[in-house]
Amino acid sequence: MEHKPVKDHAGWYRSSNGAISCADSSTYEKYMKNYRAAQDKEKQMETLQTEVSELKSDMSEIKSLLLTLVQKS
Repeated sequence: MEHKPVKDHAGWYRSSNGAISCADSSTYEKYMKNYRAAQDKEKQMETLQTEVSELKSDMSEIKSLLLTLVQKS
């Protein structure tokens, strides 16, 4: 199988089937650590967005209930 170097990425090679591999295990581990950190950050952001959306919905419901109570008084 022929391996061609990936432009601007030392130690990374593309095989004839298009797969990219790394010849240096420490570089690969660093890449994977950064990749996992980015994935964790994205998941955390999605969780925060969901929580904010739920809080907005709850606040709207509380506001509606308070308005109903004030109107009945």
